[in-house]
Amino acid sequence: MSYDYDLFVIGAGSGGVRASRIASGHGARVGICEDYRVGGTCVIRGCVPKKLLVYGSKFAHEFEDASAYGWSGLAPSHSWATLRDNVQNEVSRLNGIYIKLLEGAGVKLHMGRGRLMDRHTIQVGQETVTAEKILVATGGHPVVPDIRGKEFAVTSNEAFHLPDPLPKRITIVGGGYIAVEFAGIFKGLGCDVDLVLRRDRVLRGFDQECRTAVHDGLKDSGIRLRTETEIDCIEAANGKAPFTVFTTLGRMFETDLVMYATGRSPNTSGIGLEKAGVQLDKAGAVAVDEWSRTTAPNIWAVGDVTDRINLTPVAIMEGHCFADTEFGNKPRKPDHRDVPSAVFCQPELANVGLTEEEAALTLGEIRVFTSAFRPMKYTVSGRHQRTFMKLIVEAATDRVVGVHMVGDDAAELIQGLAVAVKAGATKAQFDATVGIHPTAGEEFVTMRTARIEPAPTRRAAE
Repeated sequence: MSYDYDLFVIGAGSGGVRASRIASGHGARVGICEDYRVGGTCVIRGCVPKKLLVYGSKFAHEFEDASAYGWSGLAPSHSWATLRDNVQNEVSRLNGIYIKLLEGAGVKLHMGRGRLMDRHTIQVGQETVTAEKILVATGGHPVVPDIRGKEFAVTSNEAFHLPDPLPKRITIVGGGYIAVEFAGIFKGLGCDVDLVLRRDRVLRGFDQECRTAVHDGLKDSGIRLRTETEIDCIEAANGKAPFTVFTTLGRMFETDLVMYATGRSPNTSGIGLEKAGVQLDKAGAVAVDEWSRTTAPNIWAVGDVTDRINLTPVAIMEGHCFADTEFGNKPRKPDHRDVPSAVFCQPELANVGLTEEEAALTLGEIRVFTSAFRPMKYTVSGRHQRTFMKLIVEAATDRVVGVHMVGDDAAELIQGLAVAVKAGATKAQFDATVGIHPTAGEEFVTMRTARIEPAPTRRAAE
């Protein structure tokens, strides 16, 4: 049978765009569809605009600290409309770049929502195309729990487009990375921020000591942390702000905006997966094997829709591996080990490798090295912000299996150290490396005193 395309990609986010470009470079006839803007969550309503908002919010701290360094006459005011619109202009520019990248690679872009009609047929709007192979890269979307008054809440999607001026009081529900990042953004832009979370600390799944360091840093910045709290309902007297938030414990408080950041779900609904024989896992994500293959022989899936590691660089890696394997005669599986990650909260957190808790469960004896200090920049200004660093070392091999940091520029530092962890560097090799002085990063090569965690002791405690 003759098909319109050798490969058709549903979803023009980071993973889908990379897969389509690489496949086309290998000589395949490739089409791709997108129902909104090209670039996906990261470029359009995620990492990129969010990081720009983080930059914007941090100027407040710089102005505050400047007087200690001799600067005077600083009484700035902030325009949310200027920041918001400039960020969206950059998003539009990147959208255009992504479209040009597809054009330059010879990939045909179809604008519209893609839906599988069968294993080889895709409907895009009123158009129907066929393909020998199909890649699902539809990403995910934010979820708001089904509570009374949920229609009054916004998500991260809407947070980038809030009207000017910003609400004075903002309540963010959630303890994950999106919640803590926006808490820092809005606090830096002058809002009173409440962070409502079900657990006792933010960032479940990260290293416990790092979680505590971030939690304490958020509190020190003036963010009100409502821990071990769940929202029962949201009420509005006139259908608009101010809102009254009721908790399940019977407490109540007022706010001008409620933003939910309690999780994201894969975009698998309404795209015809069942017609093509593509099965979902228990979490509602597309079930794939180590080669990103679905249960349909000619259909693959990459990125957040598979709910493996929901990070943009991971989706790009998965898409590239797929294209090389299927069209480049270079079979390779995506490697999900030792993937570095960062949370652009304030203070910033980044890590690569195992947490102490994970190492305790999977390795024998481990050695833990930590360092906590006030950065030099704040010794003059007096700002109460500390940096925390941590190395996890497997005692039997001396291999560094985890590196963690909370503090300024954590992501930049961990990106470099991720190469060392991926390469299997030992603590002795860290120790033999000369530090750059004075920097925060030199702490990673000058830690000498370990906390020993014997495996039998840990298991007995469990």
